[in-house]
Amino acid sequence: MKRIIWSALALTLAAMAGCAQTPAPGARGDGESQHARIHTELAAQYFTRGQYAVSLEELRTTLEVSPNYAPAHNMLGLVHNELKEYDRAEASFRRAIQLAPEYSEARNNFGYFLCQRGRHDEGLVQFEAALGNPLYASPDKALANAGVCSLGKGDLARAEAYLQRALAHMPSQPTALLALAEVRHRQGRYPEARVALGRLAAVSELGADALWLGVRVERMLGDKAAEASYGAQLRRRFPDSPQAHQLMSGNYGN
Repeated sequence: MKRIIWSALALTLAAMAGCAQTPAPGARGDGESQHARIHTELAAQYFTRGQYAVSLEELRTTLEVSPNYAPAHNMLGLVHNELKEYDRAEASFRRAIQLAPEYSEARNNFGYFLCQRGRHDEGLVQFEAALGNPLYASPDKALANAGVCSLGKGDLARAEAYLQRALAHMPSQPTALLALAEVRHRQGRYPEARVALGRLAAVSELGADALWLGVRVERMLGDKAAEASYGAQLRRRFPDSPQAHQLMSGNYGN
């Protein structure tokens, strides 16, 4: 189940990268910082396309000129994480936060990284630090990620509290909606899980995790037509996914 939980975060990873170029608190507007900002933005764009080697080159260019530019270190952490270079990723996130303690995007990304590695309590500390900044422009992301992290830890009550706060900020927050559906499923509150999935489907195309959850929710509710619909979409769109294999093997895991 933990793999499914963290796949939900893939919905926001591109958004995290897109914010990685945002200047950290205290960044100057001089020519050096302009150079650093431009190359870090380019690195973020290459990152979202999966061109990690090119992204790294852009970041090296940035840091040669501006070694203390926190957003570049934040972006570097994201790239190293995708490359499974976890020690380097952690060092990069820590450097970004050291340079700019109020840099909430770096805190959020580092929290995601820690929770993904099973270090839930450490991750939640980072999310809380991100949320402690009153100037943080997108607290819904940190709240949603904190909810998923709490879910990974098995703390359903804390997960629900974070997710409800995320949805209060942004009712269409996709990570929060999927995670809330998972919470409701684990609680046995299947009609509410169905509602959360319906809200998610209204704002985002359902991925393999959401479709598989839909299969299991509708199975528990006894709606064979809805179960079959989710299952058909899962087999058609994600035929090689672990979720499709579970479906074909009849391993529903409720």
